[in-house]
Amino acid sequence: MSDVPFGFGVPDRDPERRGEGNPAGDPFGLGALFGGFAGGGSPEDVLGKMPLFAELQKLMNWSGGPVNWDLARQGAISQLAAGHQPSSDAERTAVAEALRLADLWLDQVTELPSGIERTAAWSRVEWVEQTLPAWGALIDPLAEKVVGAMTSALPQEAAMSFGPIAGIMGRMGGLMFGAQIGSALGKLADEVVTSTDVGLPLAPAGTGVLVPQNVAAFAAGLDRPADEVRLFLALREAASQRLFAHVPWLRQQLQDAVHAYARGITIDREAIEQKLGEAMSGMEGGIDPSNPESIQQLLGSGVLEPEETPEQQMALRRLETLLALVEGWVDTVVAEAAKDRLPGHPALAETMRRRRASGGPAEQTFATLVGLELRPRRLRDAATVWGAMAQRHGAEARDRLWSHPDLLPTSEDLDEPLDFVARQGMDDELRALTDDERPEEE
Repeated sequence: MSDVPFGFGVPDRDPERRGEGNPAGDPFGLGALFGGFAGGGSPEDVLGKMPLFAELQKLMNWSGGPVNWDLARQGAISQLAAGHQPSSDAERTAVAEALRLADLWLDQVTELPSGIERTAAWSRVEWVEQTLPAWGALIDPLAEKVVGAMTSALPQEAAMSFGPIAGIMGRMGGLMFGAQIGSALGKLADEVVTSTDVGLPLAPAGTGVLVPQNVAAFAAGLDRPADEVRLFLALREAASQRLFAHVPWLRQQLQDAVHAYARGITIDREAIEQKLGEAMSGMEGGIDPSNPESIQQLLGSGVLEPEETPEQQMALRRLETLLALVEGWVDTVVAEAAKDRLPGHPALAETMRRRRASGGPAEQTFATLVGLELRPRRLRDAATVWGAMAQRHGAEARDRLWSHPDLLPTSEDLDEPLDFVARQGMDDELRALTDDERPEEE
């Protein structure tokens, strides 16, 4: 899996590794955007290398929020242009049939009804365009926190001396985040096979999606029929859609965990004051409002390095646990639905497990976004909970745990998953006794 450098994670403090995959002094990947200017060239050099400089001015005037989503969209789509394959009518028909059959099979193994109202076979470009609103809801609060912290950290006297700097830093932040996110979405679009492949529902509500070009790439070398691979992935998509459609608080809980981490991001005010002081004294390395490179270097200098607070660690544990519970439930119900119908399910499930262990879209996205690595051990423990719940108490009891967030296993519960399952049986008995003792008129 390719690295997905959103730029929100803790910077690598090893100077020999910091430049890997990204030129030194270009921590946000803007070398291609600013050409020679970011590398020390003159503005005239930039103008000579950028015949569409008016487009850059348009991007610099972005006022739609902390992330320049126009740039993100353009960057992702241009990255996909060479290998882009539009979906055919035959692929759309095959996807619709696979998702319809998957829903029929899932009806027999879970109490949660279908969450799919329409089906879609997206190309890679369509995946980018259709998921941008969901990414915006997740990432905008993070970027807003970072950009706001940068500008608020400016001392009052410096803000008076460098009047335009706050606005310039805001626009540069929007450009930098846009460039990074565009690169990340382009890489993700090369690999995701469904709309829920990153652990979140990214498609419009009620839309079940497969990406046929990536489904074919996933199937390459598996020695399984193409329709079997498609049906396996359709089962995973349909199961995820059921969960997110009928557990209305789940999406918000995942977003809240990410945003809770963002609230702990701090800025090194002393570092900013030092950079401003160097600029005011004419020293090299200070912040020069007229030079985007100096602001870019500031953002990559470590002033945004977060020191994880107990609250942030709690938010990360909650996010890790929720993602593991979602993935574990999907694994469990798909295995139950496919066990007597899909001969290649064990091999396909093992391929999916290896994909996750080596860094699938969900793990890489969240690892680079909030510094979280979704460990396969948590997924196994979560799957153990869901499998044991169905075996001991039935599918209805298993799915009832999704009726309220307080009923779900915690991170500590996943340390001893079978103990959690055993307690559910005792809780059910206690509730039954309590119900029997209530007065009849109640």
